[in-house]
Amino acid sequence: MNEFAVWAPNAHDTVELALGDRRLPMRRDGQWWRLAAVATPGRRYAFRLDGGPERPDPRSLAQPDGPHGRSAVVDLDAHDWQDSEWRGRALDGAVVYELHIGTFTAEGTFDAAVEKLDHFAALGVSLVEVMPVAAFPGDRGWGYDGVAPYAVHEAYGGAAACQRFVDACHQRGLGVLLDVVYNHLGPSGNYLPEFGPYFTDHYSTPWGTAINLDGRDSDEVRDYFIDNALMWLRDFHFDGLRLDAVHELHDGRAEHFLEELARRTDELSAQLGRPLTLIAESDRNDPRTVAPRDDHGAGLGLTGQWSDDIHHALHVVFTGETQGYYSDFADPSALEKVLRTPFFHDGTWSSFRGRHHGRPVDPTRTPPWRFVASLQTHDQVGNRATGERLSQLVGPGRLAAAAAVLLTSPYTPMLFMGEEWGASTPWQYFTDHQERELAQAVSEGRRREFAEHGWSADVPDPQAVSTFRDSTLDWSEITEGDHARLLEWYAALLRLRRVSPEILTGAVEVHRNGATLRVHRGGHVVLANFGSYDTAMPGEVVLGFGVVTGGGAEPVSVGPDSVAVLRT
Repeated sequence: MNEFAVWAPNAHDTVELALGDRRLPMRRDGQWWRLAAVATPGRRYAFRLDGGPERPDPRSLAQPDGPHGRSAVVDLDAHDWQDSEWRGRALDGAVVYELHIGTFTAEGTFDAAVEKLDHFAALGVSLVEVMPVAAFPGDRGWGYDGVAPYAVHEAYGGAAACQRFVDACHQRGLGVLLDVVYNHLGPSGNYLPEFGPYFTDHYSTPWGTAINLDGRDSDEVRDYFIDNALMWLRDFHFDGLRLDAVHELHDGRAEHFLEELARRTDELSAQLGRPLTLIAESDRNDPRTVAPRDDHGAGLGLTGQWSDDIHHALHVVFTGETQGYYSDFADPSALEKVLRTPFFHDGTWSSFRGRHHGRPVDPTRTPPWRFVASLQTHDQVGNRATGERLSQLVGPGRLAAAAAVLLTSPYTPMLFMGEEWGASTPWQYFTDHQERELAQAVSEGRRREFAEHGWSADVPDPQAVSTFRDSTLDWSEITEGDHARLLEWYAALLRLRRVSPEILTGAVEVHRNGATLRVHRGGHVVLANFGSYDTAMPGEVVLGFGVVTGGGAEPVSVGPDSVAVLRT
């Protein structure tokens, strides 16, 4: 016997359960409606409010026919978990790897991704971060336009395949994070407003009206999203969540939604006996996001947060691009500052925003591992006009140098899938909207957006299947030429990070002299040469990429387009 229940304060008189050919009246329980009925896994069902059209369950665990169709019954207890010995993976000391299930393999499924997990163990990754899997219309998409937050996208294999993937990761010693989106739902298939006040026009976001986190009847809305988070951690055994754009979670309550989520997650962590991680994507540059919760409301208590400033400073140094929001990071002091503290803008003037931005980080209160740093992410690659990776902007030597600077920093590093071998495939913005008008608007909007920046040529059509296929990794590359050399280099850097933790501590010094870059930390130096002539300094070669000679009694010589990590 199953209990079907739905929060539907917008229903005036009746809510019916559509189960097979039957229409069964549900019992009102305050603002909820309930009914016990027999339904085996896979059985389709929907709700009808006041005799209206069928609508999927807001807490649906499966949408086999897409978000506009009926929901399906799922038994989350059916999976035979094999990870009973798993004790979790903390963020402190971890290396994160961001991937998109649909383009990680040619098959684009969880089960196909399982076949690649040994790659992570050899590389030295400890946490796999899966981009959003909440159901959305069509087959192809980044996942940030999901409309059924509880349902795993069918094209990826559904809930059972998701559980198999997490289980397989744990059996290989890998933790798993899930990217979730609680600041908006997608434009097609969002039926939540028909059930209740899930949204409010009191605030606005880049996607329209905001989630109702502090208005009338917002208690149930908060529970809807917090219950979703706890479900992933409890029933799917995820080790943590990456929270999309938390600066668009507008909440005027004394206990902010994020603080409540952190508190509830900590409680679940204690019950499960394993660490659970919450990582925020935040545009605020505010260390209070990861400051501990206390009676004075000093912090929100999240585990970690992305720091785009680190990415921006590294990107400018290694590519020379200074357009748009990169302009501030052309400052010669930017690289050294972000290698000392995660926020370049920590109360300083931001020309891109036209105002002062950020707050300083106190290193005695907030350790650097709480900040996730990267050379590439889905956003920084995919939101370029043609989705160029860093490997398509610079040569292998400069890419190797950038990796050395990142992976010898004290922050929690995150790699974007394929980065470790300098993948030649782009990663572009792709969609599969089913409504013609919406599809056309997205395609035209993309072209218009980049035309305003002078990048109108050859902008891929998001709706084209070829845009999606071009973005799929080519795994045959990992044994070829520079790809294989880069993969070995990344693995070596991650080994160095593990066996020589002193490299992550100590005062940092950054010196640039023409085409030579030296980054000193913890008795080591990253010496990178971008020029046409050799550069040299005393030291012992720990790792080298390109032309690196000497050492010991002789100075170490680093040739053009080469990099070395030295012990001084």
